[in-house]
Amino acid sequence: MSDDESGLRELRSAVREFLEAKSSEEAVRKLMESEPRFDPDVWAQAADQLRLPALAVPEEYGGDGFGPVELGVVLEEMGRALFCSPFFATAVLAAQALLASGDGAACARHLPGIAAGHTTATLAVAEEGGSWDPVLISARAVPDGDTGWKLSGRKCFVVDGTTAGLILVVARTVAGPSLFAVDRTAPGVTAEAMRTLDATRAMARLTLEDVPATLVGADGAGGRVMARVLDLATTALAAEQAGGARRCLETSTEYARTRHQFGRPIGSFQAVKHKCADMLVQVELAEAASREAARLAAEGSAGFPVAAAVAHACCSRAYTFAATENIQVHGGIGFTWEHPAHLYFRRAKSSQLLFGGPALYHERLLDRLGI
Repeated sequence: MSDDESGLRELRSAVREFLEAKSSEEAVRKLMESEPRFDPDVWAQAADQLRLPALAVPEEYGGDGFGPVELGVVLEEMGRALFCSPFFATAVLAAQALLASGDGAACARHLPGIAAGHTTATLAVAEEGGSWDPVLISARAVPDGDTGWKLSGRKCFVVDGTTAGLILVVARTVAGPSLFAVDRTAPGVTAEAMRTLDATRAMARLTLEDVPATLVGADGAGGRVMARVLDLATTALAAEQAGGARRCLETSTEYARTRHQFGRPIGSFQAVKHKCADMLVQVELAEAASREAARLAAEGSAGFPVAAAVAHACCSRAYTFAATENIQVHGGIGFTWEHPAHLYFRRAKSSQLLFGGPALYHERLLDRLGI
């Protein structure tokens, strides 16, 4: 075993042990009904003990300087445990947007707080239609004085939008889509929690009325930044989906071994065997796709955008399939509110739609392939 493989195993073991202690089904259900929908004490422990928010932040900004492969390991474990935290919004969406902007001053201003776990952040792109295509953005930004800007518009499906201290907003200027930094407590910002299928991932609707903002990166460069961020974010989401799908497979096979009907385990029945076998194929494919995309991202390969789109499509399908079959294997109990199977199904469906849904991510794959 190489040192890299050993390090990844140790990272996975440490994160799994932490999440088994902090993200039990009971804890997840409690947080689903709370506001905020994460435990600030657990988030502080994840930052102080494991330095999870710092994982993929460059060392020059106070992070640990690891890359997409290590990030993928952490997200697989978080997806497996349905971990309720601002990690995806902060460490993936916001941090990667700052890095992709190439704005050293903005990175130096915001990334150290993110790495330390003191700053939670998010990225606001989608509007009423749910699309992350910068071309469809209608929110506007106009100059205000020599260096300032004012933003107006509405954003929807903003992950952790009611709690994030820093909001990175993609808005349109005369030069085109651009990225802006907004303080959630700034005048003119209204954040409203959205009621969605998946209560384990908090979503918000933001209304911006002449909100003071700071330009991040070059004016009009939002399209380029978003293309990079979307590739990285879908790769990270794919890892989370693969982790959730693996957990659905584990619970199904465990139940098939221990649940008896007609004097024998239900796993001995051919129909149940086929379901578990089909789930295994989908889960293995999802893990392979997400890990390959992360590897190519770490290497800076020209094939990464295609791999990211493939991973997004593959893992979205696999997780939805595994979560559905998990309910079927469990039978009547799997349909009840008391059983965790429906929690994974809800997460699978919401993740499938997070960046626009199947029609859009298949179009994105064709675009990355140059078709």
